Amino acid sequence: MTTPPSSASDAFSVALRLLGRCDRSETQIREKLKQRGFSSSAIATAIERCYEYRYLDDHRYALGRARTLMRNGKGVGGRILADLRQRGIADDLARAVLDQAGSEFSLEDLFNQELSRRFPDFCYAAATANERRRLISYFQRRGFPLSDIFTWLQQTSVSDL
Repeated sequence: MTTPPSSASDAFSVALRLLGRCDRSETQIREKLKQRGFSSSAIATAIERCYEYRYLDDHRYALGRARTLMRNGKGVGGRILADLRQRGIADDLARAVLDQAGSEFSLEDLFNQELSRRFPDFCYAAATANERRRLISYFQRRGFPLSDIFTWLQQTSVSDL
């Protein structure tokens, strides 16, 4: 059985390999290093060096993650906040990033893109109650406000006529 690694330079190399694959939050790097058996001091030193060389930046990571989720139709609003918190982003930073990313995208455009991608033949006026519930639930799970969902669906059904 091998002994767990403990030097700060080893922890830094592992952190660099992890960050080389994809951007991550400080919490994610800290957890990965802890899982690999590094000491608290080695982890702290590695994290500090990553910040020093700008390899680690929670703001950059959170903003990129929020933009990606929005662009790919995976979430808006509260859904993105929950995702960022789960990944170890502080609440105040998550809210600031959400505001910044939200100003770059129109919720209505995101809604319409996802509607045409996921439900291309959906017609609100002709849909059954069950089909409407399914669609509305889908968008609510992604963080769209219920009142906006109804407004946009009614606008879509009017433009389909």
